[in-house]
Amino acid sequence: MSGSRIFSCTALLLVAYAGAHAADAPYPSKPIRFILGYPPGGASDVVAPPRHVLFLTADAFGLLPPLARLLPEQINQYFLSGYTAKLAGTEAGHKTPEPTFSACFGAPFMPRPARDYAKLLRERVEAARTSVWLVNTGWTGGPYGVGHRLPIAETRRIVRAILSSELDCVSLRRDRHFGLHVPLHVHGVRPELLDPRAAYGDPRRYDEQARALAGRLIDNYAQHEFDETPQTG
Repeated sequence: MSGSRIFSCTALLLVAYAGAHAADAPYPSKPIRFILGYPPGGASDVVAPPRHVLFLTADAFGLLPPLARLLPEQINQYFLSGYTAKLAGTEAGHKTPEPTFSACFGAPFMPRPARDYAKLLRERVEAARTSVWLVNTGWTGGPYGVGHRLPIAETRRIVRAILSSELDCVSLRRDRHFGLHVPLHVHGVRPELLDPRAAYGDPRRYDEQARALAGRLIDNYAQHEFDETPQTG
């Protein structure tokens, strides 16, 4: 889509798995020329900056909304937290989900301090006036084992709405625990999915779990020693 960036690998590796002993969750790759719209002669060295950047998470506890627009002061927090849930099957022998944090959403692959990448990201975002969104593909209606995975069709609708700038001027509500700004309406997405507390079924239990996760986000962010105060609650 215009104004958006898609990255892919340039090498193709074909592996025939006879079973799950090699990897529970393999990641395929494909040549970048397979991407629809990729220029026949290759990409230019200089391209227009993206209008939208998406941070992806998979919250297996039914606490985060399916999407939120991040304020400038929240970009560092969520980028450096790299929060997601370690799900069953992502690692051998792992059967139950647990919260996990990986700075820059890929700490093992970052040779420099995470703060350097966060500073660079924020500078680029501010210069290009890019919108940054948190997109959650995890659970709704309760945690893993109680709720259910957010439907992929509605996640795709959310991503399309973001990339088409459909949500640029939509009304937002502020989440009480995480300080996230969540659209009140996304065409093609059921309203109950946009409010994880209402979908949880037990508001008191939701508040308890959400406060605990918000606390873990603050504690994790504190290790990066930024001057800014995390935007939660």
